[in-house]
Amino acid sequence: MCGRYKIERSPEELRAFFNFEEHPNFPPRYNIAPTQPVPIVRLVAGKRHFRLVRWGLVPSWMKEMPKSVLINARAETIDEKPSFRGGFRHRRCLIPADGFYEWQARDGRPKQPHLIRRSDGAPFAMAGIWDDWLSADGSELETCAVVTIAANDRLAPIHHRMPVILDPADWDAWLDNEATSAKEAAEFLKPAPDDVMQAMPVSPRVNKISEDDVGLTQIVDPDADQGPADGAKQASPEDDQLSLL
Repeated sequence: MCGRYKIERSPEELRAFFNFEEHPNFPPRYNIAPTQPVPIVRLVAGKRHFRLVRWGLVPSWMKEMPKSVLINARAETIDEKPSFRGGFRHRRCLIPADGFYEWQARDGRPKQPHLIRRSDGAPFAMAGIWDDWLSADGSELETCAVVTIAANDRLAPIHHRMPVILDPADWDAWLDNEATSAKEAAEFLKPAPDDVMQAMPVSPRVNKISEDDVGLTQIVDPDADQGPADGAKQASPEDDQLSLL
């Protein structure tokens, strides 16, 4: 499951890291939520391009906007589910991030949010798919979903799912929908090695979509009284977001 993530690196840093053509300008985001605009990187005419799209996939064949938000696509069945199959075969993308959040269940206590990031602090690419939907009134909407996989041993105690974190060596092949078949792309869909990512408990303020500041990334004592967890429903995005897990 991936229901919240962050990008606090500058546009210039991300452009250098992901090598896309555009020069976008956007502020740091510490609590990106479903249905919000998010950056993706995709391949067009052999070059990487930056694009803002809506997080929550709307398959192109749908006649109307779905009631549920398809934010995640399960790697194990991505080439079987009608909602995701076309995107996986023909519209793969990178979803830049430098951290994501997961919520750990605790007996008799509110779920504890954790920030998960690379152990070396570098940005990373979550595997993604995108689609282009045309509404009945003729308006066009580009959307995306994060591909998820069973969590590795290090993260499994926090949550049983995690985003697919693509190795930079695999980015070009993942993006090249023509040269890389769906069967070949499926080989990249695996949990990150245990030593790649680290998790740290953070404030339950991240439960509220309206909270979006650097303080959300600070480590807290999970056993200390952190006050009421406002927005408890949102504390576990999977409770109200359909991910087809």
